[in-house]
Amino acid sequence: MFDLTRLRLLRELAHRGTMTAVAEAMGMTSSAVSQQLATLAREAGVELLEQVGRRVRLTAQGERLAAHADTVLRQLDAAALELREFAQQPAGELQVAGFSTFAKHYLLPAVARAQRRFPRLRVRLSELESDDALAAVREGRCDLALSFAYNLVPRAPVAGLSAQALLEEPVLLALPATWRDRGGAVDLRRLARQDWIVGARQSDDGLLAERACAAAGFVPRIAHTIDDYDLMLRMVAAGFGIGFVPQLALRAPSAAAVAVRAVRGAPPTRRIHAWTRDALAESPLVRALLAELREVVAADAR
Repeated sequence: MFDLTRLRLLRELAHRGTMTAVAEAMGMTSSAVSQQLATLAREAGVELLEQVGRRVRLTAQGERLAAHADTVLRQLDAAALELREFAQQPAGELQVAGFSTFAKHYLLPAVARAQRRFPRLRVRLSELESDDALAAVREGRCDLALSFAYNLVPRAPVAGLSAQALLEEPVLLALPATWRDRGGAVDLRRLARQDWIVGARQSDDGLLAERACAAAGFVPRIAHTIDDYDLMLRMVAAGFGIGFVPQLALRAPSAAAVAVRAVRGAPPTRRIHAWTRDALAESPLVRALLAELREVVAADAR
């Protein structure tokens, strides 16, 4: 019998590529990961890793065992879920990770609705940025991740995860109040000399500004990196810079102090998806919460 923890480490190495990345993701040292994989190789009776320069990579046998490990671990996810649920009703605990702007306006109302309808459903929330939320789901620390991606910075499919679209919203320009008298969409070329404000923790925000501005023929001068949209809008109002803001974030009271304009031409948008492991996609727990999320989103749009 193979140890499940070692199989999970092998699967993570196949996905992440380095011992260091696996160690960071699993909260272990690189030495501990290496020792566990060496033990797994002895259990399997074959070489699972080979040295290539200063790094290691999976052998053909290692690749095959990693594929089997992925299948086994997915089946265990499904089995654990079935044992948690009673008579296919939404009962049990669902771990959900997501980012704050969506959580404030949509996730919290959806959770409240779901728990009123299904008293045996319990939802545990973690605030995580998109990349961290996806990693938490893939590693089994969460069941459902709510993440966003910009149309100019698309997200590639993630092996072993299923995604369901929830919302697409415009991304607009936040400008100082002096722009209020200048109606209509803004040509980005007029903003080439401005200081820009982008997000700090996730590279997608910076890439959005860089790619949108590149299409207009210039490189944005990024002066500040701020994650909190309320703080960013206050900085725009105070003249510290300008930046892109998704429509949902403009519900903050501080948005009243800035001018909001669309971008001329092909406008940027933000797409929000719910991600879960393939084995959990048909879970009554996941389906119940997603149904309430869709209803809350649809009601807000009406």
